[in-house]
Amino acid sequence: MDSNLVLIVITFYFLLLFLISWFTSRDLTSDTFFTGDRKSPWFLVAFGMIGASLSGVTFISVPGEVGNSNFYYFQLVLGYTVGYAVIAKLLLPLYYKLNLVSIYAYLEERFGFWSYKTGAFFFILSRTLGSSIRVFLVAGVLQIILFDQWGIPFWVSVLITVTLIWLYTFRGGIKTVVWTDTLQTFFMLLAVLVSIVLVSKELNITGVGDLMVKVSEQPYSKIFNWDWKSGTNFFKQFFSGMFIVIVMTGLDQDMMQKNLTCRNLKDAQKNMFWFTNILVLVNLIFLALGVLLYMYAETNQIAIPERTDDLYPLLATSHFSTFAGIVFVLGITAAAYSSADSTLTALTTSFCYDFLQIDKNPDKEKALTTRKAVHLGFTLLMFFVILLFRWINDQSVINAVFLIAGYTYGPLLGLYSFGLFTRYKVKDAWVPYLAVIAPLISFFISSQSEKWFWGYKFGFELLILNGLLMFIGLWLVRLRSTDR
Repeated sequence: MDSNLVLIVITFYFLLLFLISWFTSRDLTSDTFFTGDRKSPWFLVAFGMIGASLSGVTFISVPGEVGNSNFYYFQLVLGYTVGYAVIAKLLLPLYYKLNLVSIYAYLEERFGFWSYKTGAFFFILSRTLGSSIRVFLVAGVLQIILFDQWGIPFWVSVLITVTLIWLYTFRGGIKTVVWTDTLQTFFMLLAVLVSIVLVSKELNITGVGDLMVKVSEQPYSKIFNWDWKSGTNFFKQFFSGMFIVIVMTGLDQDMMQKNLTCRNLKDAQKNMFWFTNILVLVNLIFLALGVLLYMYAETNQIAIPERTDDLYPLLATSHFSTFAGIVFVLGITAAAYSSADSTLTALTTSFCYDFLQIDKNPDKEKALTTRKAVHLGFTLLMFFVILLFRWINDQSVINAVFLIAGYTYGPLLGLYSFGLFTRYKVKDAWVPYLAVIAPLISFFISSQSEKWFWGYKFGFELLILNGLLMFIGLWLVRLRSTDR
């Protein structure tokens, strides 16, 4: 694609974001940045959360991964539905009852100071790593299709990226993010649908019915894997999907902060119900696109890239029409920022409330200055973490960091499970140590599992083991009194 055209498209996109930022930053109160004044329409939150849940990794990786693991990813998505039901019926009522801004404040009330700080710290660690990686992976695509052609080094393009995110979120915070997420979701879905229509036309597929038949006939469309040793076994994927959603949405400040901007619990639960249904359909569409991309490449004798993540960007920018390429650029740009902007807001909220206790500061001007400084600080931190991944420049290391980020949610799963399903208090000072020990033991068991368990290989279900070990640790340090 022509770099000038790409630049025009991205400029147009950011003008829309800044327009939304200006619109949502009027009539601000001291709590708008953190709570959105609890006036967000539930349907807006539901639609916007699609883009935040998918992110750039899903946008790029899921279609390409079809060539490696068929539709097995959909087993994980089926587990999501149960996880979202748990969030809607168990966690959301708790958060609304306690009128929380930071969801980790529950841990202080339930267990004590150190449990509270441990939960908040693990969230900050995980989100900083996870979101920086997501931006890094998508920034690599933008670097190739735009910035390299202009001779702009990677560090400058990343600096521009994080600066733009900071500019359109530093005033309105979560109120702005709820609206920008909606725009980003729209462009992500538009890119996928345009790609499907274009490829279907090239393959002489007419209508939705014909499309479903053609996709289902491909060996790639196999959904269920019953091999118990495989990391993509159905039961592993299903239960992992359920727990991944519970911890990475229900116990995640980023995702829950958007839900808590709804007017009341009923609206938040309604949002979660519709969001779940839409997300299942959207993931199915991404998987179908993956099948079509492989069919398109085979029909046109296009070599499949060594990294399957590169398949969709390659076809969209080098083989599709100019219009489809423009829409793809909009989609990939939206994917890059749909996770980063809300993450910066959530990290700022968690640090301000959980560590600086900004809500207890009677000096509103000083509190505002503190919040702005923290927001800028996390923007710079994300910038340097992204550059660190670029310096490492090793895909296996990046995957390992993703795995490490996943480990950090295990202690949260154990803490909340113990808090919700038992009446015991714990020796609070022990909690930080347990939160480190549980992931380490999980890692050791995972590394030896094939030797110890007759070839069994852990997949995403390692999260469940991690949470269980944390739960057991809390049980061992429980106080004998059952008084809350």
